[in-house]
Amino acid sequence: MRFLSFRHPSAAVLVACTTCLCAPTRVQAQRPDSTQRLDRVLVLDSVSARRGYSAARTSSATRTSTLLRDVPQSATVITRRLLADHAMQSMAEVVRYIPGITMGQGEGHRDAPTIRGTSSTADFFIDGVRDDAQYYRDVYNVERVEALKGPNAMVFGRGGGGGVINRVTKDALFTPIHGLTLTGGSFDQRRAAIDVGQGVTRNVALRVNGLYENSANFRAESGSERIGVNPTATLIVGRSIVRVGYEYYDDQRVVDRGQPSFAGRPAVANVSTFFGDPTNSRSALTSHAVAATVDRQLWRGNALSDGLQLRNRSRFATYDKFYSNVFPGAVDATVTNVSLNAYNSATDRRNLFNQTDLTTTLTRGALRQTLLLGAEFGSQQTDNLRNTGYFGAANSTATSLAVPFARPTASTPVTFRQSATDATSATTLTTRAVYAQNQIAIGSHVQAIVGLRFDRLNVDFTNRRTNQQLARRDNLFSPRAGLVLKPVEAMSFYGSYAVSYLPGSGDQFGALTATSQTLEPEQFTNRELGFKWDARRKLSVTAAVYRLDRTNTTAPDPVTPGVIVQTGAQRTSGFELGVNGAPTEHWQVAGGYANQRAQILSRTSAAAAGATPALVPKQTLSLWNRYQIVRRIAAGVGVVHQSEVFTSFDNLVQLPAFTRVDAAAFLTLTRTIQAQVNIENLSNRRYFPTAHNNNNIMPGSPRMVRVSLNVGQ
Repeated sequence: MRFLSFRHPSAAVLVACTTCLCAPTRVQAQRPDSTQRLDRVLVLDSVSARRGYSAARTSSATRTSTLLRDVPQSATVITRRLLADHAMQSMAEVVRYIPGITMGQGEGHRDAPTIRGTSSTADFFIDGVRDDAQYYRDVYNVERVEALKGPNAMVFGRGGGGGVINRVTKDALFTPIHGLTLTGGSFDQRRAAIDVGQGVTRNVALRVNGLYENSANFRAESGSERIGVNPTATLIVGRSIVRVGYEYYDDQRVVDRGQPSFAGRPAVANVSTFFGDPTNSRSALTSHAVAATVDRQLWRGNALSDGLQLRNRSRFATYDKFYSNVFPGAVDATVTNVSLNAYNSATDRRNLFNQTDLTTTLTRGALRQTLLLGAEFGSQQTDNLRNTGYFGAANSTATSLAVPFARPTASTPVTFRQSATDATSATTLTTRAVYAQNQIAIGSHVQAIVGLRFDRLNVDFTNRRTNQQLARRDNLFSPRAGLVLKPVEAMSFYGSYAVSYLPGSGDQFGALTATSQTLEPEQFTNRELGFKWDARRKLSVTAAVYRLDRTNTTAPDPVTPGVIVQTGAQRTSGFELGVNGAPTEHWQVAGGYANQRAQILSRTSAAAAGATPALVPKQTLSLWNRYQIVRRIAAGVGVVHQSEVFTSFDNLVQLPAFTRVDAAAFLTLTRTIQAQVNIENLSNRRYFPTAHNNNNIMPGSPRMVRVSLNVGQ
């Protein structure tokens, strides 16, 4: 069944917002003297967004505005221009051009990246604030996506063992913005997005980003419908900039968990075949989020200091998530039948975070120090309920059903009820943290960064099935240190050391037992050497070599059966290369290469020593080129390569290596109207990019065409 009907009356909100913001408004070119400095900051933000494929600065990696080449950490930024040129819509599409990251299937309803050998669903951020619910994220309101690799708990707190992915959203600006993008394509793709805004008074700017999509894809029975509305406002009040925003996001889709394996490889089936029951495989997410950021200059400074700046960020979000799925299991020895299993799950989460940073820069002779002192408070409340699917009559006890492999799309009675092991729980996670950091520059050739964060994490867990109440308390100290040597201004060599921790209650802190409440947190330790070079004003080249050790992982006691010990260990080592920007005036390029090896060093609860973690290819390569042929015509071509990967820790099933070619054409019709065509998998190759486990393998799309019309600035 395909979602091709227009269901959401909320789409009318987009029209109303567009009409309101597109109305002509006169904005004064000059501001009072007291706001001139803030004016320049806002204008520079707008201009930097149009740089192309390169980004110069980040505020996420250090919590201060820092040149990317001065950050002692591997970082890849996917800019708004690159997002648009690829017609990217999902995080899975974004990470194709980020070396060292692969995106898992996520059971057909959530983003699940593997970063430097570490898989997690909780390492997502929005504007530097946690967004660790489980869902598919869109990029309709995103200015850029930042991938910061290697643990950095000093900045982001617990988790982030392999790194984090941060979405920087679009702020309201005083420069007029009027944009509409219409997209359609193969397999009934239909999508519309708006981006409109401008200054409405001398001190107030408004902006609305909106999305409506009603699409299918190459998989039979597939479909998704989603709507997003994100109004934002920027207010200048004296020496303060206040940014506020609200987002409503609704995603309804068929849950598709792909196809099973046979004899260690994906089973031979048509890539469009749906395995399971599509009528009982649905996901529904509704999210509301309110965010506010206040930037204020508390003290103007003097000859030795640039003053004292305050930044306070707050975000409150609710996530109402339900999904149900009937999905494939193992294939029998003669490839005659495939088993189906089923369950559903409901999650209600409420997140509240507040961050406060104080920064100042002190200069004395050749010594320059940027000091940061901050605090964070967070509260996450989660209710979970899971039910097992039983096939047949209402009182059936059959938890699996065999269907013909040749006809695996089944419509069969399924009753969902709790089994003896299904979760019904409530969890409250409270975070209190303080941190301090010093960025030191000695002359123009030596820089260093040192920082330390202390987190106090309280987890309170209630098992509603048994009324058992459990709790764990963790005190975490997370250091960070880095040294940057700059032989010339445009080039840097760096070394860094950072540590992160993950308490033993799962990525989402939704599972706690009498055993796990007593375990020490897992530890992630990253050592990295790197090189960054701005070869041209808008072209950056980067390289990094690293070793990431994961320790304190649970393992079965080799002497006493049934006892858990924390002797498990994993190591990921490798190197990465990246290039982003413009080699010439007419040529834009973005890409990267990663060579990594992840291995279980000491037996864990999930794998034997010597095993390779799932979805960690030894090599990945992505390279995209856009060339402006003449003033109105441009063309793009790219290649994506991934070597073989295992689908799970047992290393019994492997996805073959693949190389895929993409292409695009861009046509400027008028000053405000552009058309583009994107072709994915130009050679129509059959390939398998990702999986969730041995029998949930997702085929890649056959040749797919997207046509987009962009109207506005």
